Amino acid sequence: MPARINRAIDLLSQDQAIYYVGAHSGHVLTRAQGRADAGTWADYINVGMEHGAFDMAGLAEYMAGLVEAGPTRSGHRCPAVIVEAPVNGIDAAHVRFAAWQFRQILGRGVHGILLCQAETAGAVRAFVEACRYPHQPAGVDPALPSPLARLDGAAAGEPAAGTLGRGTRGRGSEGSAAPVWGITPEEYLRRADPWPLNPEGELLLGVKLESPEGIAQCERILDVPGLGFAEMGPGDLGLSLGYLSLQREPYPPEMQRARDRVLAACRARGIAFLEGGSPGTVVTRLDQGVRVIADHMEDSARLGRAHQGRRMPV
Repeated sequence: MPARINRAIDLLSQDQAIYYVGAHSGHVLTRAQGRADAGTWADYINVGMEHGAFDMAGLAEYMAGLVEAGPTRSGHRCPAVIVEAPVNGIDAAHVRFAAWQFRQILGRGVHGILLCQAETAGAVRAFVEACRYPHQPAGVDPALPSPLARLDGAAAGEPAAGTLGRGTRGRGSEGSAAPVWGITPEEYLRRADPWPLNPEGELLLGVKLESPEGIAQCERILDVPGLGFAEMGPGDLGLSLGYLSLQREPYPPEMQRARDRVLAACRARGIAFLEGGSPGTVVTRLDQGVRVIADHMEDSARLGRAHQGRRMPV
């Protein structure tokens, strides 16, 4: 049996690239579709709720279908599922106001969340904190008042740069999420924490930098503990720069600089970089350090897995 619940983390921890399927909208969220998708060749399934429907009942049914048709050939209970949340990471206040959406999504038993339009470190910190339980200590600023001190009235305070405040996810959804993972609610409370910040964590959190403001702050954003992957979003970045058509490689010079900057920042921090690939480019992507490949063509995954000498069954 695999050591991990989250197949995507299982692979990334071995420096193996992961390959995903799933559009930004229009994903069918039914139990029958979950059963059909359980045998996917991909390592994780992207569910787009930034532009698709925020359908929690459907997501619960979809996750149930994945589990019913499992396990995967690699032995995992089901493929990992990561949801693009309909929350803009503009600033901390905006993210905290919308944090209920993260709780709803995680409560259905998914394995990760992608925050779109990430523009400030404060917003990303609020995102990570909203996905964590308050008992988890990794990455929390040790100078902040302890829970006991706060009981006596000490102000919670703001964490220093590069650290976190206590998690803000509350007890209540572990009873619905834990069965999807195949563990007890108590075990879920322990393991539902971001990797690699928590080496035993099973949540994969990511950010999409897709505006000039986000690119300008990318190093500060990626210094926030708890992130497992990041991407430069060429669609919205190009739109911000005045390009009505979707820009693909070769990018205009200013977009190429943005892409290279985010990739370099990810590599310097041990964060997986997400980028599109194809059978003709996947090997180059891997050699550049890309570790999350967005492509709906199984041939790309087959070539990339062979290039890296992957052994885990598909």
